[in-house]
Amino acid sequence: MKATRLLGVVLAAALIAPAAGAAELAGTLKKIKETGAITLGHRESSIPFAYLDGHQKPVGYAIDLCMKVVEAVKAELGMPDLEVRMQPVTSANRIPLMQNGTIDLECGSTTNSLQRQEQVAFGPTYFVVNITAAVKKDSGIRTLADLNGRTIATSSGTTSVPLLKHYERTAKIDVKEIYGRDHAESFLLLANDRAAAFVMDDILLAGQVANSRNPQDYVILAESLRSEPYGMMLRKDDPQFKALVDRAVGAVMTSGEIRKIYAKWFTSPIPPRGVNLNFPPTPAIEGAFAEPNDRGV
Repeated sequence: MKATRLLGVVLAAALIAPAAGAAELAGTLKKIKETGAITLGHRESSIPFAYLDGHQKPVGYAIDLCMKVVEAVKAELGMPDLEVRMQPVTSANRIPLMQNGTIDLECGSTTNSLQRQEQVAFGPTYFVVNITAAVKKDSGIRTLADLNGRTIATSSGTTSVPLLKHYERTAKIDVKEIYGRDHAESFLLLANDRAAAFVMDDILLAGQVANSRNPQDYVILAESLRSEPYGMMLRKDDPQFKALVDRAVGAVMTSGEIRKIYAKWFTSPIPPRGVNLNFPPTPAIEGAFAEPNDRGV
């Protein structure tokens, strides 16, 4: 009788074991384990977060932080030779490509908003921006209200679009919007006088201006439409991968390593032209480093 009971216990354990093992990995981590690869979505002109250097290689602040997550994934899954695939994304397609499984983690300049949290999840805030406009110094534009009656450029799929429309309604101004596929194209609309202003995040404007042919020709307005937090984007309802991302990025911040990475991209010469953005961390950025969080705006 005891032997029969013991056999029953062993058989039950054998039936339960595969189910328990299958439950160990889920979502993105399971996908990565099964495919042997992780795919990072990256921007091509979001200087200095994620862009192409002189050798057409994706580089930037967000890329460096994403690689910290990759190292954590390698350790978590015991996969030191994990393949890292790079997939270009734009403002318009980054969320669909995350949702359909094309990319596993997005490394760029994506605002963590409450509206976007209904579709995707975010890691800890690694930057805080102000939404404003870059204009030519000789344009006579000094405030956002001065944009009335002008043509404004912005990038498709960004939070700047609804913010600009809201400002039009509340400030009772009228502007015509034209859209660039990415930030480089949007800035070109300003540079070629097809638009009187490029409305976007202040640091992205600074990156475009610094890398332009004549940086001295432009000015970034001090007025702001809104402050916004940036974070890595990942799939929604994937708590296992979310916890890993939070741990990996949080450790970089609490250890102080984030300051070295920040200095590399914001207060030092960066490729491909060796331009220094001279953008020290603001109080809002310092606060995000001191208290890692994924609060959206």
